[in-house]
Amino acid sequence: MSGKGACRDNAVVERFFGSLKHEWLLNVYHLTRDGMKKGVQAYIKYYNHIRLHTANGDQTPINYENSLMKVSGMS
Repeated sequence: MSGKGACRDNAVVERFFGSLKHEWLLNVYHLTRDGMKKGVQAYIKYYNHIRLHTANGDQTPINYENSLMKVSGMS
């Protein structure tokens, strides 16, 4: 964070945790800590590899990042 109250610095992480909470956490019953851990891991995989993001031109974050690497010649 660049300073107190600089909420935009943390926007990407806040967006992810908001999605985790509203798309998954509130809709799934968790019996054990291990089950919740596995569920969060599965959600992170879904979020990065399957879920389309409109801010990325309807691409997954992984595909969007890979397309940027190709454009920049870093792949």
